[in-house]
Amino acid sequence: MGRKVNVLGVGMVKFQKPGASDGYEVMANGAIRDALKDGGIDFKDVEQAYAGYVFGDSTCGQRAVYSVGTTGIPVINVNNNCSTGSTALYLARQAIEGGLAECVLAVGFEQMQKGALASTWNDRTNPLDKHVDVMNAEQGVNQAPFAAQMFGGAAREYRWKHGTKRETFAKISAKARQHAAKNPFALFREVLSVEQILASEDVFDPLTRFQCCPPTCGAAAAILCSDDFAKRKGLKPAVFIAGQVMTTDFASSFDGHSMMKMIGYDMAKSAADQLYEKTGTGPKDAQVVELHDCFTANELLTYEAIGLCPEGGAEKFIEENDNTYGGKFVVNPSGGLLSKGHPLGATGLAQCTELVWHLRGTAGERQVKDAKVAIQHNLGLGGACVMTMYKRN
Repeated sequence: MGRKVNVLGVGMVKFQKPGASDGYEVMANGAIRDALKDGGIDFKDVEQAYAGYVFGDSTCGQRAVYSVGTTGIPVINVNNNCSTGSTALYLARQAIEGGLAECVLAVGFEQMQKGALASTWNDRTNPLDKHVDVMNAEQGVNQAPFAAQMFGGAAREYRWKHGTKRETFAKISAKARQHAAKNPFALFREVLSVEQILASEDVFDPLTRFQCCPPTCGAAAAILCSDDFAKRKGLKPAVFIAGQVMTTDFASSFDGHSMMKMIGYDMAKSAADQLYEKTGTGPKDAQVVELHDCFTANELLTYEAIGLCPEGGAEKFIEENDNTYGGKFVVNPSGGLLSKGHPLGATGLAQCTELVWHLRGTAGERQVKDAKVAIQHNLGLGGACVMTMYKRN
């Protein structure tokens, strides 16, 4: 075991629609400065920075960090699709845990464009070509956005197995809106009924528009430190990273003839299993969870993959409100990707920020009562899944 890794400070900016946000460097500046202030340190105390983003030129990370200070420290640019923010956090955690640094910054940001995600570079192999091959073989390809076809196809497979109602998926989105209504950082705070969600235009059955996360702009940051650093500075961090695991695709993603496996079910299950074994703490010990709900389908599947409910038990879990306040877990109290928004590079660090606030007891109206253990799940196709567990000091 390496050194204990504390989350000293966190910060984020309010998420915005494309075209309505500040520039990426301005958003990153806001998140970093908030994290530094929250942690009670100066930028000159930071020894390394890991800067995550998906869309942009090759040294956006430097430009984002330079907006706060030019101290000559290593700045490492990170891109791991939708799991980029958590990957930056993973690398920062390794630096502290391995004794390579005492105080490290992880920042994620994204200045997105309107519309569904699409491939930019068409003169080379698409990194999702193996995923598309599975989709083509299992269900064919149509004109809907590719991500919606992939996750919608996984939802169809699940429905064929378990007879799950379309309304069950919509209930996830309604819950997300109810949570986001209490989050001043969220993009969509208007509460919607299940009927309104089902009545929105179809994207790829069973997914409707309000069951798909929107393109979003935003930034979030976290400062990690060792116990020795905190002691020297006279600081007492309230939260530490109890364990963290990253997995990438297994052979089953591509040869399992399964849309569920192709979109990361086995990656998530393996990461969760390893995390619980590593920490000696299971999902039943957690009170609050932030998971990757890019589509309602993925939230439902992730309940089972990370052990919040048994396989085939997600519909019962949702109908009994075990995914919200008063139930077994509060899942995505922030509103999640569906309602808070999904600026790809910032998402993992926004999840981190939300969970740290709950463990500190500073989450305001959406505070999860007596939160002591928090679980984070951040997924990126192509592929990577990062699972993180936080505990109170």
